[in-house]
Amino acid sequence: MRKLTLAHLSALDLPPPAFISAAAEAGFDGVGLRLIQVTPTSAGYPLMDDPALMAQTKAALKDTGLYVGDIEFVQIKPETRVEDLLPFLDAGAELGAGQVITAPYDPDLGRLAQTLGAITEAAKERGLGTVMEFFPWTVVPDLVACWDLVQAAGPDTGMLVDSLHFDRSGSGHSLLAAIPAERLPFAHLCDAPVQPSYSTDELMHNARAERFAPGDGQIDLAAYLRALPKDIPLGLEVPRPVPPEMLPQGLAHIAQATRTLLAGL
Repeated sequence: MRKLTLAHLSALDLPPPAFISAAAEAGFDGVGLRLIQVTPTSAGYPLMDDPALMAQTKAALKDTGLYVGDIEFVQIKPETRVEDLLPFLDAGAELGAGQVITAPYDPDLGRLAQTLGAITEAAKERGLGTVMEFFPWTVVPDLVACWDLVQAAGPDTGMLVDSLHFDRSGSGHSLLAAIPAERLPFAHLCDAPVQPSYSTDELMHNARAERFAPGDGQIDLAAYLRALPKDIPLGLEVPRPVPPEMLPQGLAHIAQATRTLLAGL
């Protein structure tokens, strides 16, 4: 059966132990954990600097039987140094994580590819894979640009394709279907309304704060899923503004809606 993980952004206010428990209760197989803060107003949980929280997180994984699909995420900037990321990578290895998510924030694409390749090598030494995620508002805005970048980074770097960014960047299903399966270790899934065009503010707001469960929006998720390698794991990244008391019901709906969609393919 295809594995489903819950991306931390779906309930980012929950620290890792509580998030893991909530994901298990909702019916997920694993989680993605955000160890690095991305924006000044959003949470990050640096387990590499907090031994007590790391121990609690590992205990929650053991108690629930869930696994860590990925840790996130490294914004690769001009000043990014692999040496500074080693504690983060070591934490991922300690958690038994599968993948390290990176993001493109260096306008020098040659340097970006070089840094990405170096991160991939350091991660590989620790038993971790590395993926680059593209975003329409960055220097790597679509599938074509991301595919070019990961090929330049080296043979071991993968891609993380998110259904929201894929749709809103106008990326093509034919290219997605042609990418070798080993470059696509997992994918992100969510739904959203579809409109003719989007402002940068709309793109960023919806990506970070307002997505829909699969089937509740208008993205052609069936075509997207058919273009991906068969049965690759899916990370559900569905941030929604819901009251805390409604969160368990909302997370369970995401899992149930996803399994319903998959059953109909």
